[in-house]
Amino acid sequence: MNKRDYYEVLGVSKGASQDEIKRAFRKLAKKYHPDVSKEPDAEEKFKEAQEAYAVLSDEQKRAQYDQYGHAAFEGMNGGTGFDFSDFDFSDIFDGIFGGGFSSFSGFGNRRNSRNGARDGNDRLMRVNLSFEDAVFGTKKKINVTVNEECSKCDGKGGHGSHTCKTCHGKGVVTREQRTILGSFMSQTTCPDCHGKGTAFDKICSNCHGDGTVRKNKDLDVKIPAGVDSGSRLRLAGKGDAGINGGANGDLYLEFVVKEHPLYIRDDYDIYLELPITITDAVLGAKLDVPTLYGNVKLNIPSGSESGDKLRIKDRGVTHVNSSVKGDMYIILKVCIPKKIDKKQKKLFEELSNTNLKTSDFKTVESYLDK
Repeated sequence: MNKRDYYEVLGVSKGASQDEIKRAFRKLAKKYHPDVSKEPDAEEKFKEAQEAYAVLSDEQKRAQYDQYGHAAFEGMNGGTGFDFSDFDFSDIFDGIFGGGFSSFSGFGNRRNSRNGARDGNDRLMRVNLSFEDAVFGTKKKINVTVNEECSKCDGKGGHGSHTCKTCHGKGVVTREQRTILGSFMSQTTCPDCHGKGTAFDKICSNCHGDGTVRKNKDLDVKIPAGVDSGSRLRLAGKGDAGINGGANGDLYLEFVVKEHPLYIRDDYDIYLELPITITDAVLGAKLDVPTLYGNVKLNIPSGSESGDKLRIKDRGVTHVNSSVKGDMYIILKVCIPKKIDKKQKKLFEELSNTNLKTSDFKTVESYLDK
């Protein structure tokens, strides 16, 4: 499959400045990053944009590409093309997402520097809440499994550290790639120290050299009032431990709120369908209405119809991290009895002999006459 032109991928001209190239990539990254985009081909478009930016943002690689096109990199990595796995995208993603996102799909695990330091993975966990807990907030014990720093080696991965002989402490090795178009130099992560720059006399038996161990633990979490299904709560530093001095990732709790048998929630407003009798609708009434904060006496105006909406102010959901409340809306439903006794039937018959027609009836009758 032929690759698209890198300039076309980013939507810039061949004479574009580095600032223009960076802005174009930031725009595409924000649109297609798999952590935020729901488009089915977002991951492929994102990787395509990554590769284009990794080449065009490097003056030397850009010059090679301008002269030879994609053929300039076809001899690398076993013929698979340009390898951008060691390219540092952190400044781009920090500016877009505020940190904690990776240059590939999934959460976290961002390389910080050439000494192999990487931020730990962010974790996403779904938490089920009752309707009331979501409205009023609650304290909940959450059980999570994350990678934590190994206590046996203090996260180093081994004992008796010394400078890696392969990369001489740099964490990367430089290799010469020979192609039909000439020789090119490329840098890759050191295969012996995995980018750390240090090796060990003895690998840690507890973490097997990873520097982290899998651990299951409980967290006491305060869930604020007003969250809803799809809302996320960020717990900073509660994700996976960083590697080689990198910062811990974050834990994101995504809430799934159970439906209520009576109330329907719309953002911060609450809706309740209230059944009323024919006499309540015609004559009006004062009825007790159940709200989230206790019963409220509601005045039903005479002449009410099914579908009429009545507002009760400040009886909705409290906005997250605020004292502002939404409203409650009562949707009237006039119920027609299917069975009535003899006395009720007689009263309805007497009522039917009176003139109950309104201007609405006259409008319909006039239309039918025409």
